[in-house]
Amino acid sequence: MSEYELAGDYQAINLYRRGGVAKIELNRPERMNAWDEQLGVELRDAVQAVGADQAVRAVLVTGAGRAFSSGADLKARAPQTADGHLDVYKVLTERYHPIITGLRTMPKPVVSAVHGAAAGIGLSLALACDLVLSAESGYFLLAFVNIGLVPDGGSSLLVPSRIGFARAAELAMLGQPLPAAKALEYGLINQVWPDDELQDRADELAGRLADGPTRSYAGSKRQLNAWLYGQMDAQLELEAQIQQEMAGSPDFAEGVAAFVEKRKPRFTGA
Repeated sequence: MSEYELAGDYQAINLYRRGGVAKIELNRPERMNAWDEQLGVELRDAVQAVGADQAVRAVLVTGAGRAFSSGADLKARAPQTADGHLDVYKVLTERYHPIITGLRTMPKPVVSAVHGAAAGIGLSLALACDLVLSAESGYFLLAFVNIGLVPDGGSSLLVPSRIGFARAAELAMLGQPLPAAKALEYGLINQVWPDDELQDRADELAGRLADGPTRSYAGSKRQLNAWLYGQMDAQLELEAQIQQEMAGSPDFAEGVAAFVEKRKPRFTGA
């Protein structure tokens, strides 16, 4: 099997090609692939590029280093509103939503390969893909509640559509990690492999899909999207609006301070 070749000029991600497969690798391993502005912009551009490239027949999304993605980088600079709060609405609608909807509407199959953490927007990214593979070390976390926020990036739709209301509510409200084996049992993901086999298995699956009837895959994807995600745009907008409310709350300020200071937050419900 031939090796992947670098196919794009990025820093926070790597874009590789091998035959009909494009591999997008998040590339901030020193921050566990946490999303800052550069990663978000580059990932959005890469998703749009591979989606439009007729020679790409399947896409694989993964992460460099010891994690798929730990979510948003709370230490990174972010835009602010006129009243001094984080402008999460702008970040979500202009940067993150085109990535999630781009993967879901792309007329070709998309596979994610998760190892270590898939948390916050990292979980949303993994679940926006059609098939989700995980290493045994992988775990899935709706971490938002731990800093006084709510699920975003489509996770309030992507999680319950896979595992139902009861389990989604538990993940969203308790903010506890879901190990790969349990995620497979719940139906959140498709396959679990030993850590040292994950990338080979993911590469093999992406190659198989690239060699398959891609028009059929695209048609199946359109059917599933129509049934499960017909209201995705409206749900993403609702998430962004509620998240902006949360970003202005004292609980969010306390949650971030506690995270930075490595202590337990003292939430007041304010």
